[in-house]
Amino acid sequence: MNKKSPPSTSEPWATKSTIDEIRMRFDGDVQRFSVLETGQSATIDAPLAMELITQAAIAATPNIRRVLDIGCGAGNNTIKLRQEYGRNFDVNLLDLSQPMLTRAEQRVRDAGAKEVRVFQSDFRDADLPEHAYDVILAAAVLHHLRGDADWLAAFEKIYRLLAPGGSVWITDLVIQETAEVHALMWRRYGQYLSEFGGEEYRDKVFAYIEKEDSPRPVTFQLDLLRQVGFSKVELLHKNSCFAAFGGIKTAIQ
Repeated sequence: MNKKSPPSTSEPWATKSTIDEIRMRFDGDVQRFSVLETGQSATIDAPLAMELITQAAIAATPNIRRVLDIGCGAGNNTIKLRQEYGRNFDVNLLDLSQPMLTRAEQRVRDAGAKEVRVFQSDFRDADLPEHAYDVILAAAVLHHLRGDADWLAAFEKIYRLLAPGGSVWITDLVIQETAEVHALMWRRYGQYLSEFGGEEYRDKVFAYIEKEDSPRPVTFQLDLLRQVGFSKVELLHKNSCFAAFGGIKTAIQ
């Protein structure tokens, strides 16, 4: 794929990576994701997005007792939340990759988390307690969802898992609603990747996005948050093909 070719926005799900293929890639990439400052180097404004979602989580849900980190990788986002919050909370870590979970559990415990539980599972299949989490984090993971029913079911599940007054915070790759703007933003992303790691690195990132990912517009996801029941939604940041946003569940009156 060259820099002028954005990923397909149609729905060729049969050609995309399977869950096992995605898991195997992340099994071999633990070390890169274990550095808080550079774990998401292919993501524009990754440190800023991480800071914004953790600060927003604390502002929206100041009493954090239990956190779910979906697609936790090596635990960077939970560690950042613990640093910003300054107090302990229980943590549930969920990821496809057992090596990622092993590293995340160690790092999160070292950061001072209270009780840590790990779930090696696809989020869609995971047996998780409902109405149990004050904060849910989902960083660079939801773009692996496929069709509309898949997205709706995942967002409905997130809503059910949150305690009243809880909040979900997402950072992710997104596409645009119009093909022309999508192509423009993809060119800008290609320039970022080339400046960061050269054209070979850009082409490598583009290739695995085309193979693995099926992102949706941030506008689609904000609408979906409202559809499943979130009373308030927030767009914290968007730059090119990446966005940070979330939703807050109404507290029981």
